Amino acid sequence: MSGRRPYGADTGGSPRPGSSQPRARRARQVADVLRQQITGGAFDSGTLPDERALGAQFHASRNAVREALGILRDEGLIARRRGVGTTVLMPKYGHGLDRLAGLAETLTGYGPLTNEVRAAHRVAEPPAAVAERLSLAPGTGAVYIERVRRMGGLPLSLDATYLAADIGVPLLDLDLAGRDLFALIEETTGGRLGRAEVAVHAVTAGPDVAGLLDVPVGAAVFAIDRLTHLADGRPVDAESLHIRADRLTLHATLHRGAPHPG
Repeated sequence: MSGRRPYGADTGGSPRPGSSQPRARRARQVADVLRQQITGGAFDSGTLPDERALGAQFHASRNAVREALGILRDEGLIARRRGVGTTVLMPKYGHGLDRLAGLAETLTGYGPLTNEVRAAHRVAEPPAAVAERLSLAPGTGAVYIERVRRMGGLPLSLDATYLAADIGVPLLDLDLAGRDLFALIEETTGGRLGRAEVAVHAVTAGPDVAGLLDVPVGAAVFAIDRLTHLADGRPVDAESLHIRADRLTLHATLHRGAPHPG
């Protein structure tokens, strides 16, 4: 039997110069690790090591490193300028998906988060799909709130939510520009929120979303659908969020349970 390693086999470490892996694959591998470091805040100075140092770190050729940096530049994570080097364009904030928390709660410590309230009013007849999600009785209506959220002065997300009328109406007179809806709901109801179902989609920004988030039309954004329940299980908050993918990283800590039988 030949002692040659099968094409693409795991070598047990970083790709080495002269390996059988195509340069494009090695560039992608380098880009994947650098992306994790950037989103994890590894480069406090905002500047990445030069190509030679990165090549030594990843055991990759300079051409592979250059291609990896090109990938990250095209993703909008870094900028490359002669005489300056490779710099992180803007910080990415982390938002966990394993805890029910508002954006302001999650981003505490990163700086002021501001809200531009674009709409806050009662809706006599919410869309049928919304009424079904919130289990609204006919004629009870709802409240619609839409806000553009900014961190460091730059748009971060567009949040649109329908609330059951008895939950949403008391919020209309409160500080929607400075507070998270979750905190306001708990204060006005005197109880705790219980759980939420969350679905995350990768979509491209249409003209309206792109204009509000200050990104090009067609830019990648996260679209998050979230249905939040009170502690007793009643659904009260149906949200649709569009979040700039270049400014936020979604993360979660997952625990493996017992295997399913079969």
